[in-house]
Amino acid sequence: MVKKNNFPKTKIGIIGTTSWGTALSIILARNYTEINLFARSVEEANQLTSKRINLKLGGNIKLPNNIIISKINKKINQLDLIIIAVPSQSFRKNILEIKDYIQDQTFIVSATKGLEKNTCKRMSEILEDELGETISNKTCVLSGPNLALEVISNNHASTVLAAKNISTATHVQQILNSKEFRTYTNSDIIGVELGGSLKNIIALGAGICDGLQVGDNAKAAFITRGLKEITRLAVASGANPETLSGLSGLGDLIATCSSKLSRNHSVGVKLAQGKTIQEIKKSMLHIAEGVETTAVAVKLAKKFNVELPITTGINSILNQELSVNEAISKLLDRNPLHE
Repeated sequence: MVKKNNFPKTKIGIIGTTSWGTALSIILARNYTEINLFARSVEEANQLTSKRINLKLGGNIKLPNNIIISKINKKINQLDLIIIAVPSQSFRKNILEIKDYIQDQTFIVSATKGLEKNTCKRMSEILEDELGETISNKTCVLSGPNLALEVISNNHASTVLAAKNISTATHVQQILNSKEFRTYTNSDIIGVELGGSLKNIIALGAGICDGLQVGDNAKAAFITRGLKEITRLAVASGANPETLSGLSGLGDLIATCSSKLSRNHSVGVKLAQGKTIQEIKKSMLHIAEGVETTAVAVKLAKKFNVELPITTGINSILNQELSVNEAISKLLDRNPLHE
């Protein structure tokens, strides 16, 4: 059984003042003497240090005083654990920025759910690209049904740490696990990463379902068929299908498709209201990862010769090739097959 806070002297740093990066810093600050949170600029770091509020989480949540905020600097070379929680499209840039500071003994956790647009690569693959293949022995990915505001509120949540080297996942599990934030391990890094990334596409569609008020029957059918698509593409990429029935697959899918706290779900609702993706982006403080991931998933589907009718339809809506109603009609006109 994993004990809470087995490593009280562990030095932890989080790259990224995103809502999730900030949320992780807050929950870890409850168990550790000091947590380092690294911002994009000196100006942002000074503002967060002064006001102790990150507007990405709303204006009610104060950052504990034991969260030390600074721009990325050589202090990273003193850390035992680095958690990276930045948008997927800036992930590689952030790795390059911290590359020279990372020590051989440092463990790295990717808490980013997405796929790189130009390369179609998962975040763990980007880590290997930039830091070398041996880094995989010290690398984990974190994914699960973890809505940031609920986690900060101390609502119970569970997550998954996946690593090629399961002893690495077990070690980091002991650092992150708590009664409120239960952490499980998995050796299927491909399945965990793709589950966390691809479910955002289905959440866009679930938001469209709610925006159109199609009812719970239709939405349940949509989510179920969406899970089938996620699994099909993940397995073609080398994942274990059972992973997609776990926390980082089905669990994350349920949370993201049903919660008003989900950015991707919110984008889907606005698409159903007739807004374009350009208009929606301008109105958002946060990045909805599903928007970029949809196009990447279409590329991967072609690469592995996998049929993804739902993903293709949502991609057509995002690209304004089809209206929401046209995309739905195209889906419903498909011949029903054996489940």
